[in-house]
Amino acid sequence: MLTRLDPGLKQKASEAMPPRAVVIGAGLGGLASAMRLGARGYQVIVLDRLDGPGGRGSAIWENGHRFDLGPTIVTVPQIFRGLWAACGRDFDAEVDLRPLDPFYEIRWPDGSRFAARKDSDAMRAEVARLSPMDVAGYDTFLKDSERRYWFGFEDLGRRSMHRFPDLLKVLPKFAWLRADRSVYGHAARRVKDERLRMALSFHPLFIGGDPFNVTSMYTLVSHLEKEFGVHYAMGGVDAIARAMVKAIEDQGGQVIQNAEVDEILLDKGRARGVRLTTGEILTAKVVVSNADAGHTYDRLLRNDRRKRWTPQKLKRSRWSMGLFVWYFGTRNTKDLWPEVGHHTILNGPRYKGLVRDIFINGHLSDDMSLYVHRPSVTDPSVAPEGGDTFYALSPVPHLGHDDPVDWTEAAEGYRQKVQKVLEDQLLPGLGDHLTASTVFTPETFRDRYLSPHGSGFSIEPRILQSAWFRPHNVSEEAEGLYLVGAGTHPGAGLPGVISSAEVLDSLVPDPETVAER
Repeated sequence: MLTRLDPGLKQKASEAMPPRAVVIGAGLGGLASAMRLGARGYQVIVLDRLDGPGGRGSAIWENGHRFDLGPTIVTVPQIFRGLWAACGRDFDAEVDLRPLDPFYEIRWPDGSRFAARKDSDAMRAEVARLSPMDVAGYDTFLKDSERRYWFGFEDLGRRSMHRFPDLLKVLPKFAWLRADRSVYGHAARRVKDERLRMALSFHPLFIGGDPFNVTSMYTLVSHLEKEFGVHYAMGGVDAIARAMVKAIEDQGGQVIQNAEVDEILLDKGRARGVRLTTGEILTAKVVVSNADAGHTYDRLLRNDRRKRWTPQKLKRSRWSMGLFVWYFGTRNTKDLWPEVGHHTILNGPRYKGLVRDIFINGHLSDDMSLYVHRPSVTDPSVAPEGGDTFYALSPVPHLGHDDPVDWTEAAEGYRQKVQKVLEDQLLPGLGDHLTASTVFTPETFRDRYLSPHGSGFSIEPRILQSAWFRPHNVSEEAEGLYLVGAGTHPGAGLPGVISSAEVLDSLVPDPETVAER
């Protein structure tokens, strides 16, 4: 992995060389795209502005603690196995996945708990413990989830949706599956207990969606978890990213860090390369952007007329919520909190009201719900001996609302509120054991990942911002330009971004065809 641009890369490739593909961004979608294009014979160069690969899935270190910055779980591992197989490699020989049981534990202010597991009988027992009358409704919900999985993930999510006629063909199926109904609305039709309604509907928050407005197609996540389990990659998602870099380099490709793309260069409507912030130019036959779709169209193509993704359209779009994440390390705590597992979700006193404040009102509430990650119970390498590594994530409004939060002023006060919730509900005595502390706010996401409005997951996956309505994997703004990652089809989350590279692979012509252009 290179940390600076090789001067030789600025030169136009020789006619005898394979056609060059430039990938903007070393997030998992960009790395997966580079692997697939490299396997097909392209000369691939990945350019990334950060100092290490992985994008939101990268890691940082502080006082002996490794903090996984973004995604913490792997679902649908066959998506990764298929990617590795396309490159003639064995994913399981290069990445150590560990199944988690339970997947996570949900806790409510009244002291009740719900442990999500793979075993069907164990899950029914959890449902029955909270609400015996809802067991039959839960079984029906799972059947609903499976139907949506086969249609929404294995069908639509694995193929391009850039042609409007393709959308027209599937509209009857959308109607039959009641895609107009929200995830929460669908869960509420199946179970009566409000705690179970939350447990079956919160998953869109993992990909930046409002459960009360996102299409019920996303109930498919419940089937994903149940069918394939929830896994942790030893070394974190950062270990997956580094394994991807090795695969790219073994193909002869290059991943260059500390190299920020300032503009995608077009010639007569066709992408011809990129200009870096340093002024250096790389020519290419194919350009793939793993940058946020909003950043790609609003910034990287700022000097070219856009037909569909104009500044006005992007301004009208709904964006996912922001994230406040406190990364912290502790000492002498290995045996201190024995009931706290790998993942815990702490619910605040409100569900619908809090979600509305975050997504609709743009208001930073005094109450909060937290997603707490404690990887050290599975992976001792993340913390010094006897210690723990955590992160606590709180969904918050993005920066695009009226009167956005000034996080330079609010961050420390909010962190203290997070710490108090943790000490009161999960980690008593936490303050006496802290050894490391780092905070990411929506402003960090804006500045580090160039995410519009500091949103955590790009464009929100509402029904009219999904499938054909979402930024396409093949750009309609320029020939030879392709998009992958959370802001494109099929959407955010590890399965989504890896699948976006699979869709890309079906759209990019063979190197021999591209070389003639």
